[in-house]
Amino acid sequence: MRTEICERLGIEVPVFAFSHCRDVVAAVTNAGGMGVLGAIAYSAEELETELRWIDERVGGRPYGVDVLVPGKIAEGVSGNDVLRLIPDEHLEFVGRLLERYGVRGGELGAGLSRQADDAARRVTAAGATALIDVALQHPIGLIASALGPPPPEMVERARAAGVPVAALVGTVEHARRQVAAGADVIVAQGTEAGGHTGEISTMVLVPQVVDAVGDVPVLAAGGIADGRQVAAALALGAQGVWCGSVWLTTEEAETLPSVKAKMLAASSSDTVRSRSRTGKPARQLRSAWTREWDESADSPGSLPMPLQLLVAEGAMARIGPAAEAGGEGARDLANYFVGQVVGMMNSVKPARQVVYEMMERYGEAVDRLAGLGRD
Repeated sequence: MRTEICERLGIEVPVFAFSHCRDVVAAVTNAGGMGVLGAIAYSAEELETELRWIDERVGGRPYGVDVLVPGKIAEGVSGNDVLRLIPDEHLEFVGRLLERYGVRGGELGAGLSRQADDAARRVTAAGATALIDVALQHPIGLIASALGPPPPEMVERARAAGVPVAALVGTVEHARRQVAAGADVIVAQGTEAGGHTGEISTMVLVPQVVDAVGDVPVLAAGGIADGRQVAAALALGAQGVWCGSVWLTTEEAETLPSVKAKMLAASSSDTVRSRSRTGKPARQLRSAWTREWDESADSPGSLPMPLQLLVAEGAMARIGPAAEAGGEGARDLANYFVGQVVGMMNSVKPARQVVYEMMERYGEAVDRLAGLGRD
């Protein structure tokens, strides 16, 4: 199952595991793939702690870091500056929403300031730059730009450190822009994927991107949780796969138990692309949260990113504990980013086992295809 990108990055199997959980990153890396830690969940100081923890557990094996980088590097923007841009009507709407679903915890504005100010700083350019600086001080094998072309500062820092830059795309046009901006690896992500996605399916997108970017290696993302899907991705011209959703129900995942239970019970029809969590179209579990924002008559509509992200995270910081405490309304509201492949995520397994099963099913698929050509 080794491809050219395995040789280039020093990994055994071309399975890239995006996760906000360091345990998943370490487990997949130690299983021969490449774990990629989503850094937006952390401050610079917290990221330093997380990466040091990973370093101590992967024995020098390469892993990656994914950073959400604003398109332009602007200075002098603080978290409080961003918070002041949130309209009162949106805070009031969320306040009514939480009250209607029985989620208590005080006035939302104060809670938002306490719980989301750090997140606000992280999605500013200065905050993203600090995360990049921390990441490049560790022996990482890849750094990824989660949204938009990697800015010159990111490419320059990575080049100086000898670290390849990956970038996620949802269209052929985006792929060409990413390559022009200096991306070394393109992740072609179909609309089936969890989180921020475009509208083109993986099966259609990947071969177009492969043809468009020439010698630049492409990873397929979106709807991949099984070795048969890995075989399909390689058949389309990709050199590996980038998976995120499948790790959310592993033993190591930090997914809230109430949300994990919803994922284990969900079908592939139980996700929706909605702006209600971040301000950009992001696939997530259908829930009362998405329904109230997207369909209710009194919804003020989602704010642009990062404002909606801060509103949602401030609310989810209260919804999560309430759901874990058994609040029925909070459980209705609770959701998380996950792709359509959630319909295949029906049991809890160690992340290592997920990798090994992918390799086994991949081998079976390749053998089956080879058999089709025999007399």
